[in-house]
Amino acid sequence: MIRDQGIGSKLWRTGVWALAILFILNLVAVIASVVVNSFARRWLGTWLPTGWTTRWYSDAWTEFQLSDVVTVTFQITFTVVIISGLLGVVTAYALARRDFPGKRLVILTFLLPLLVPPLTYGIPLATVLYKVGLGGTFWGVVLINLVPSLPFVILVMIPFIEQIDPRIEAAAKVFGAGTWSLFTRILLPLLLPGMLAALLLVLVRTIAMFELTFLIAGPTTQTLVVSLYYAVFASGVRASQSIDAMAVVYMVTTLFWLIIALQFVSPTQIVARAKQQPAA
Repeated sequence: MIRDQGIGSKLWRTGVWALAILFILNLVAVIASVVVNSFARRWLGTWLPTGWTTRWYSDAWTEFQLSDVVTVTFQITFTVVIISGLLGVVTAYALARRDFPGKRLVILTFLLPLLVPPLTYGIPLATVLYKVGLGGTFWGVVLINLVPSLPFVILVMIPFIEQIDPRIEAAAKVFGAGTWSLFTRILLPLLLPGMLAALLLVLVRTIAMFELTFLIAGPTTQTLVVSLYYAVFASGVRASQSIDAMAVVYMVTTLFWLIIALQFVSPTQIVARAKQQPAA
């Protein structure tokens, strides 16, 4: 019986590893085909392209007006990051330091935009924004992206704030520290790793957010991912290499910021911090 259980366990582990390796290989193959095609002169019915060139990147930059698109993307993204950072840290501090009736309900409300599919609340929210004249505008795109970004910052920052002993703040106040001095000299250095982690992840999330941005963006407020969608599905004949070059620009942009974010926090770090309790 024990021997049968050992064989079954080994078969299970082997199957899991086989599926994981197959998934990774498929993912790498898809990405590799896009990257290779973006440098190919012509690639039809052969294992490798017949020639190599970088002109598709310059063509994509001109044809899809990527300079304007990238500029708008980062304007929207950094605006979302700044607003969600300012409001999110303050709200997270209040939730971490205060107990009040209905606190769990408030936290659950902030959690909903992260659990519910974006289109569920995105369509009615976009309808409201169009009715008030914000459809297709810069601030309309910012506002609709704040809906999932602000709760994300709040929920990430609460564990970081809870691990700071409140007695440190009390001691600073006893020695005459004001609110601004308490924040800049005591709290900010302790919270900075968590803030950087949360805001960098919000930045990556906003760059990659397609559904909400697509619902509200206009011709001059399209982010890179929305422009890529229109490039693929818009009418007219376009070279696949040019579209793949645009896709590579999008992948590199997102991957760059994701790698920076992972330097400050690991996927399990937030969960580990959430389990920690402040010293009694």
